[in-house]
Amino acid sequence: MNATKRWPAGAELPSKSRTVTLEMLRSYAAASGDHNPIHTDPDFAATTQFERPIAHGMLLLAYIMEMLTTTFGADWITSGQLKVRFRNPAFVDGAVTAWGTVKKVDATSGSLQIMVGCRDKDGNDLVTGSAEVKPRTKVS
Repeated sequence: MNATKRWPAGAELPSKSRTVTLEMLRSYAAASGDHNPIHTDPDFAATTQFERPIAHGMLLLAYIMEMLTTTFGADWITSGQLKVRFRNPAFVDGAVTAWGTVKKVDATSGSLQIMVGCRDKDGNDLVTGSAEVKPRTKVS
């Protein structure tokens, strides 16, 4: 199957959803070294404009990367490019979904241009951007 038939313009990638937990944020802080209390300390976070802990932006980006890697495998690792903008915070105990939609297929190279993002349960954009990947299966 060629890339155009498998991923035509308008096709939606399989989304990935999960709930952001305080335990998850503390684990991410330990792994990343980002111990900003806005992410891990509910008492401190209560004194901020957000009033509760928020997810690390790079954790949300990791969810998008997971979706792209699950969908495209080694092709994403070897040829993927990603450009995003952080829009809104994700709150602890909130559900988030990473999503993607194919916007354009280059008939010559087989490259896919994909709109990607992460949304909360209310549909608010948390992260938005674009990705490009060149699946090994050539467009015939």
